[in-house]
Amino acid sequence: GFIKIAAATPDLHVADCAYNAAEIVKLAKEAAAKGAKLITFPELCLTGYTCGDLFLQETLLEGAMGALAYVCRETRKLAAVLVVGLPLRVKGKLYNAAAVVNAGEVLAFVPKTYIPNYSEFYEQRHFVSADALGSIESVTAPNADGEGVSVPVVTGTVFQCDEQPLFTFGVEICEDLWVPNPPSTELAQMGAHIIVNLSASDELIGKAGYRRDLVRQQSGRLLCAYLYADAGFGESTQDLVFAGHDLIAENGAMLAESKMFEQGIIYADIDLQRLAHERQRMNTFE
Repeated sequence: GFIKIAAATPDLHVADCAYNAAEIVKLAKEAAAKGAKLITFPELCLTGYTCGDLFLQETLLEGAMGALAYVCRETRKLAAVLVVGLPLRVKGKLYNAAAVVNAGEVLAFVPKTYIPNYSEFYEQRHFVSADALGSIESVTAPNADGEGVSVPVVTGTVFQCDEQPLFTFGVEICEDLWVPNPPSTELAQMGAHIIVNLSASDELIGKAGYRRDLVRQQSGRLLCAYLYADAGFGESTQDLVFAGHDLIAENGAMLAESKMFEQGIIYADIDLQRLAHERQRMNTFE
């Protein structure tokens, strides 16, 4: 009933998709070699979060898709699921999305629901909410062989492993956790035992402690494991500071936490049977 999961913060060059993809693959292979079956990376990690108006450039969007194809190709033999972030264009609009990758295929894209546009955040200048999809869509994305295949763009979706049915997870992105009604609440009620969060959370005085408590308490409320991957200091190219604050919590307990301003991988072994038992035991969890 145990499964090893990992949060990874790669070295990153803003807008250098080829370099970023190579660093992601390097960490993915390292984590998979240590037995990790679910590996998540930060928000928009294929391009960098702080690209600004470069997100509106065709070269960057094409580079992100090319980098995703490289990740699929280089990780096709890994016995692990990867979750990586990239900008995704659907019907002329741009979404801040997560790609769920396994065995050289993109299983689905999951777009961000809550797009912050306050204080230091200006995401609505480039991205629209997942709510703009209206219904389930699909886009053409490359597989490990470089072929274009139809991939669904989904929200409110739980991914499940055939061989280990308790291995279920859902995806949300950064701000989705910080709002009154996070998507992870519904995902847990739908059966997700693990919540994956791709984040680019900048540093302010006191924010690290608040972030830690937020992740830990959400894992406790939802009786789940919460896997949080944060953007590293390679994003600190403008007026924001990023520290790569990766976190893994399970049922209200913090299992692993990275050191601030260090990049790499953190791991934790999650007891899926315990989580399933706790949900069964608590008659108020529906």
